[in-house]
Amino acid sequence: MNPLVARLSPGLFWDTDREKVDPAVHRRAIVQRVLERGSWTDWTAIRDAFTVPVIVSEAQRLRSLEPKALSFISCVGGVAPETFRCSIPNPSNRLLCPS
Repeated sequence: MNPLVARLSPGLFWDTDREKVDPAVHRRAIVQRVLERGSWTDWTAIRDAFTVPVIVSEAQRLRSLEPKALSFISCVGGVAPETFRCSIPNPSNRLLCPS
């Protein structure tokens, strides 16, 4: 198992085989799961592995992100919420991300 995945809460991967999670391939999915469902320990693990600018960049590409997660990463990264893809007005994502 990848060392980063081993540090993350098992509940983040309830629907997948942790042995098959590769941070190089699944970075965006890991970032989203940690931002939306992770603990502080999970956050520090991805911050140490990817750096805050990389996490922000991945989060900016997400189609959906829960409002609290968006507020957190926007604040931590020092970037406006409007720079995130999920903030772009779109009828299909209005309930998933604040506009």
